Amino acid sequence: MGFIDLSGASGRHFGSIGIALNEISTRITVTHADQRKISGPSAQRADKCLTLLCEVLKVSDKLAINIEAAIPEHVGLGSGTQMSLAIGMALNAWYDLKLSVRDIAAVMDRGLRSGIGIGIFEQGGLVVDGGRGHKTITPPVLAHFDVPNDWHFILVFDKRGQGLHGQQEIMAFNELPTFPRQEAERLCYLLLMQGLPAIAENDLFQFGHVITQLQQSVGEHFASAQGGVFTSHEVAKAMQWLEQQGAVAIGQTSWGPTGFCAIEASQRADLIVQQARQNFKHFVNLSFVVVSARNSGGEVIVE
Repeated sequence: MGFIDLSGASGRHFGSIGIALNEISTRITVTHADQRKISGPSAQRADKCLTLLCEVLKVSDKLAINIEAAIPEHVGLGSGTQMSLAIGMALNAWYDLKLSVRDIAAVMDRGLRSGIGIGIFEQGGLVVDGGRGHKTITPPVLAHFDVPNDWHFILVFDKRGQGLHGQQEIMAFNELPTFPRQEAERLCYLLLMQGLPAIAENDLFQFGHVITQLQQSVGEHFASAQGGVFTSHEVAKAMQWLEQQGAVAIGQTSWGPTGFCAIEASQRADLIVQQARQNFKHFVNLSFVVVSARNSGGEVIVE
């Protein structure tokens, strides 16, 4: 849901806020095999993860990994972190390595900017991380809340594009202008004194107001690298319409192109999505999905 301090003026960079989702997830099964085998969506990414993990942890890769479901890659939903942690924690259980989620994250160089993917794998819900300081290995979790059950979220996908990632993302960060310290301080204050109290008191409207402000500020800062506050102009139009229907917490997740917003009550969210699909049917590359928050972390089942 956005970064808090892109200035680094305080000695810490980034810091971010995000929420775990139920409906879009990564699920894998690991079994013994005579030789290494990986099948299912995102198999190429999984193959790279397995190679690095087995080399560093010094364990055999003679395993069969079946990827039952994978978060879509490079659309702002943390697919890389979740795949890395899923495979890493599966190996941890298989070989009884007694490692933590953060041990695996450090091996895989996850959390170099946002720590949300690590924090939600640990405990789900809404997480705020403290960014990176001089001694940071993985960004620490500063706040964690269960998300109220009646809060639902609408994701807007544009199947044509992918957000910046890899070397492109690194170059974009290097070329961005300096983020004003005063603006970083304002966002920190908004989150601490308005956003977090709002979720603690189940006030979606106030929480959404804070997220929209944060997203607008960070989106404007990233605009030169991604072509506007939103990466996809069609997603931007859909988000504007959704806000007119009463949606709150309007924004883009990571580099996009996926847009998100929040609605109270699942039935209302379903109705708005039905209307959106009709209103934007001429935007054939857009899709709308209602999702809910997951208030528990990644699950490892040993059979």
